Amino acid sequence: MAKVILLNGSPHPKGCTATALNEMIKIFDEEGIGTEIIQVGGKAIPGCMSCNSCRKLGRCVIDDLVNEVRTKLLAADGMVIASPVFYGSPNGALLSLLDRLFFSLEGVSKHMKVGASVVSCRRGGNTSTFDVLNKYFLSAGMPLAPSTYWNMVHGFTPEDVMKDAEGLQTMRNLARNMSFMIKCIADGKEKYGYPEVETEAFTCFQDGK
Repeated sequence: MAKVILLNGSPHPKGCTATALNEMIKIFDEEGIGTEIIQVGGKAIPGCMSCNSCRKLGRCVIDDLVNEVRTKLLAADGMVIASPVFYGSPNGALLSLLDRLFFSLEGVSKHMKVGASVVSCRRGGNTSTFDVLNKYFLSAGMPLAPSTYWNMVHGFTPEDVMKDAEGLQTMRNLARNMSFMIKCIADGKEKYGYPEVETEAFTCFQDGK
């Protein structure tokens, strides 16, 4: 069975962000896609120290939730990153995890694992937060699943979010599209194989020009 892991960057495991993720899970269940929510928000997660130890160890030198997510991502077919808005940006603990996670996975294939970002906000700061999250996927060769609008829900409480009919509709369509992409990529791999990935070139102007 295909599987998607969902990172909840909110400190509230049953808050607005979780409400959006649960709407997606309903569709994943219908589509026969396995799911697991991983609670990130509220955890004490140090930032990346750029020590490069992960290059030698094959994991982050700080053995915490980052390495757990790393193992689960490599075994999954897709990942959803969800966050509330904190001053126009994602939750800090989530960003620390993502920096260390993707840095430790450089050179490790994540090719064609489908990604999606979800943002929860009361009113504003949503598009800038959405932009930050999407860049992790795009820099890692992970195709982004689209929906019928920006992947966002609005509300100050979970009850508010349940009234955001368009936001919840966007979550359902996102899950359907993500499920479709995962299935199509699996079929395409069997029929055509994955596209070639070149990795030899590395921009470094050592001559100063």
